[in-house]
Amino acid sequence: MSYIREPMKMAVQPGHEQSDLLAALRPADFALLEPHLAEVQMRPGEVIYQPGDPVDYCFLPRGGAICSYFVELDSGISVETILVGREGALGGVVSHGSLPAYARANVLHGGLFWRIPTRQLDDVKSRSPSVASLFARYADCVMAQVFQSIACNAVHTIEERAAKWLIAAVDRIGRNDVTMTQEQLASMMGIGRSYASRVLQRFKREGLVRTRRGGIHVADRESLSEKACSCNEHVAAHFEKVLGGVYPKED
Repeated sequence: MSYIREPMKMAVQPGHEQSDLLAALRPADFALLEPHLAEVQMRPGEVIYQPGDPVDYCFLPRGGAICSYFVELDSGISVETILVGREGALGGVVSHGSLPAYARANVLHGGLFWRIPTRQLDDVKSRSPSVASLFARYADCVMAQVFQSIACNAVHTIEERAAKWLIAAVDRIGRNDVTMTQEQLASMMGIGRSYASRVLQRFKREGLVRTRRGGIHVADRESLSEKACSCNEHVAAHFEKVLGGVYPKED
């Protein structure tokens, strides 16, 4: 796995380029985690976990970094389940010890991450009820995303899902450009490339998006939001109730 490198220890600074999940902690609780945090840079396409890999580290995306969990089916199709950005974490959220990963976790939009060994995270959780509560509440929000994703994939149209995904991506990145090809969008949604291409062409004709080599630019976020299903809003509302504003909003 490509993230195994020698990171630099960095002092955490406040601001948009950090982890919103960690920013929700009180200073005294965050101070317990800070000595164990290491900064790593990860590129689009890097694999954090494969199914069955031991989860030795917890990764927390910072700023515009985005990851996604994929479930690989027997047919060879990989279907995206949830996005994880600066509002969340990957690995060791609720489990104790290096238990195996179930789904593949990929970096979709590269950037900086905080990395902490799961053993150290578990130790801090045992010492700080506030840290344990934060990660437990985040786990509840992850389950909400999974439930909503199952319903969305079963009921909503490809157009609604594509618009929903693009809106969720730009909200996490913090700008209107998403580094992604049509093939990658199709893989994310578990559909054929031709379906993804037709949807994007329709969005382009309506002035909602522009495409470039290796990327998609959201030109009219408000109108694109009207095309999307309401799944993002339901998940965001749950985050608001459980974690108090950690879920990304439009800048």
